[in-house]
Formats: sequence, C-alpha cells, structure tokens
Amino acid sequence: MSQPLNNNICQEQLFERFYKKHSKNLHDFLYYKFGEHLNPQDKVQEAFIKLWQNCGKVSADKAKSFLFTTANNLMLNAVAHQKVVLKYRKLPQKHSTNESPEFVMQEKEYHQKLQNALANLTEAQRVAFLMNRVEGKRFKEIATLLDISTKAVEKRIYGALKKLREEIDDI
Repeated sequence: MSQPLNNNICQEQLFERFYKKHSKNLHDFLYYKFGEHLNPQDKVQEAFIKLWQNCGKVSADKAKSFLFTTANNLMLNAVAHQKVVLKYRKLPQKHSTNESPEFVMQEKEYHQKLQNALANLTEAQRVAFLMNRVEGKRFKEIATLLDISTKAVEKRIYGALKKLREEIDDI
C-alpha cells in the first residue's frame, strides 16, 4: 500500500508547494549566516536536489529539517573549500576610483568596522537583526520563522543594536 498523500514528499505537486514555501526562507537563512560570497541560492538548489533524491527516505514532517541541515552542511563545506582556495591564491589589491584617497580609506575603515561588528554578534542576534533591518520583517514574522517568542526577537535585536553602537562609535 502506498504512503498517504501527506507523508509522500516524492509527489511533484507536494514537492513544488514545499519548494515555494521554504526556498526563500532557506536562502535568507543561508545568506544571513554565511553571506552572499558563497552563493546561497546555489546551495538552496543543491539542498532541494538532495531532498528530491532522498524523497523516499525523508517523510514530509522531517523534510524541512533535512533541507535546512543539508543546506547548512553544503555551506560549511563551501567555507572549508574557500579557506583552501584563499590559502593558495593571492588576490589583486589594486582598485582605482574617482573618490579622494581619504574618502576611500574612510569608507574601507567604516566597512571593516561594520563587518567586524556584525561578525562579533552572536549568530542569533545577527540573524534576527538582519532579518529585521535588511529584509524588513516584523518581530512577529521573525519569531514565527525562528520558532521563538516575540520577546526573544526583541531582546536579540536590541542586544545587537547595543553591541553595534558600542563597536562603531563614529556614527
């Protein structure tokens, strides 16, 4: 006897609805956690391919967990590969602009301060902060996506803002 419709992720219509429901959230999760330089959209596609290849082994209620875990592992593998690549390659440092050298220097310093400040946030704070400030999601939406309370989201975002203000004191 075949599996009930609710438990069979191998059916095309169910898989397509699953893809439409979770692909953007998965992309945003990977983007906020790892950044754009590792192509989170590609990892989303690869994760869905792996889910499709293993659809007979993964029940519908475990599919989201499988998908996010697979995508996260793909990104971690990409990070490890990037470290090896950077170890053996020197990147060119010459760039020309029309701005004054002082402006370019200040811009680089500010960008570096911002990146360091964001990197020093906890993962929970960084994800909540970027979902709110970059994507424009409301606290309640973030709480639903992260499966936490609205108060926890508020605490994470306000904690992130406090740390950012402390670390970037020139604003």
